[in-house]
Amino acid sequence: MHDINQIPKEKTLIIFDLDGTLTESKSEMDSEMAGLFEKLLGKKKIAVIGGGRYEQFQIQILGKLGAWETYLKNLFLFPLTATSFYKYIEGQWQCIYSMDFSEEEKKKIFDAFEKTFTELNYHPEDAYQNVVEDRGSEITFSALGQNAPLDLKEEWKKESGELKIKILKILQNYLPEMEVRAAGYTSIDITRKGIDKEYGINQIKIRLGIDFTDMLFVGDALFVGGNDSAALRTGIQCFEVESVEDTKKLIRYILE
Repeated sequence: MHDINQIPKEKTLIIFDLDGTLTESKSEMDSEMAGLFEKLLGKKKIAVIGGGRYEQFQIQILGKLGAWETYLKNLFLFPLTATSFYKYIEGQWQCIYSMDFSEEEKKKIFDAFEKTFTELNYHPEDAYQNVVEDRGSEITFSALGQNAPLDLKEEWKKESGELKIKILKILQNYLPEMEVRAAGYTSIDITRKGIDKEYGINQIKIRLGIDFTDMLFVGDALFVGGNDSAALRTGIQCFEVESVEDTKKLIRYILE
């Protein structure tokens, strides 16, 4: 759905994708968004689901919030596509669960990357920290490294988008029992089979005890093949944004 006027304002829970929706890729929430986000926390429960680690959520969201403790109790964080869950309890953020890969699973995934790079005669360099990062319950490939500047990521996407698809397809052949999914400008995420936004939203339903009818999902990639599109399979109401500015408009509308 793109028509903001069709969004009911009485939803109990708003679920936001992170990169491209609340913030630019791996960037901190800007001050305007932080202010709107805090106001929304005063009226609604908010869940944020994304592929990054909890530490990345701290940088992008928590470090920008000055919300009162009462409001933070309305915020629920689901990093690594909801294979982990963090909740604010007694003045601190606590990990409720984390479904990490076994050492055997991790070895198989890293071996698959080596085979894929060899097959493509591709030699990525860790220019901006790790190209392949172990996130516990998710292993992520970032072509330029985890901390590459946004402008370089955008340039790589334009010039090497086809290479990324080739890497993804070969990895999937080596890891048929895993979920291999394009994410962000330069990234590929690997999780256990069935770990996607549909899985994440189901976890949110179970953990928070809120019905799908009382949820709204907001993301920038609800199109076919986009990493938010699995949310549509839950049947919850979804709203697609094209930018962080669109998300700000939606929050202002809900706050009216």
